[in-house]
Amino acid sequence: MLQACLNGARPLGSHPALPTSPAQLAADAAAVAALGVTSLHLHPRDLVGLEVLAGPEVATTVAVVRAAVPGVEIGVTTGGWIQPDPVRRAELVAGWAGLAAGRPDVASVNVHEDGWTEVCAALHRAGIGIELGVFHVEAARALVASGPPPGTRRVLAEVQPGTDPIPTAEALLAELEPLGLPLLLHGEDDTAWPVLCHAARLELDTRAGLEDTLHLPDGTPAPDNATLITLAHRTLHNLGPR
Repeated sequence: MLQACLNGARPLGSHPALPTSPAQLAADAAAVAALGVTSLHLHPRDLVGLEVLAGPEVATTVAVVRAAVPGVEIGVTTGGWIQPDPVRRAELVAGWAGLAAGRPDVASVNVHEDGWTEVCAALHRAGIGIELGVFHVEAARALVASGPPPGTRRVLAEVQPGTDPIPTAEALLAELEPLGLPLLLHGEDDTAWPVLCHAARLELDTRAGLEDTLHLPDGTPAPDNATLITLAHRTLHNLGPR
């Protein structure tokens, strides 16, 4: 699977084609779905472009995107930087249960953040699948020790920028593989393309989009999400199984 990560936490103005409004996200979702993408990860924003966890904004974004790409999995973030209070964060997520057409299919939860198990429990009660974000070996070991919470669909092995990409990816995978869960391996910024290539060789799920990189493999600026997905597909085809 190649997931499209459309915007992430990147601030307004960081890229001319960064989608932030529901309409912009829906347009990009339609463009990448036409290229074969079946899973989306996005960060809903409010009217001034700030990331939000509040139900009305999440519902509006998800509903507008879903109308543009029915049948495509829509995932959102629960990032602790959006709401640092873990109790309040779990309360906001619990409120997603009643969002109807605006309820996301999955949500990512970062294992290193305070209150991550409570957020996972709230998602599970709301009927929303869970993607567990693992940023480093310590978080991987904590996850293995606690066991994956109910409702977990996949684990995201997330190679951070500024690290040695392949050894870091291998260290994460070595810790996570005993869980027996689907793994999605990806990098960010300077690790994005090396890790995507590594995921292709290992036949693992991965992702691409303006959340993870603003550049093409040759270092030139990426025009938009659709271009990144096109090149990611090409890379997976060239490096994947023959």
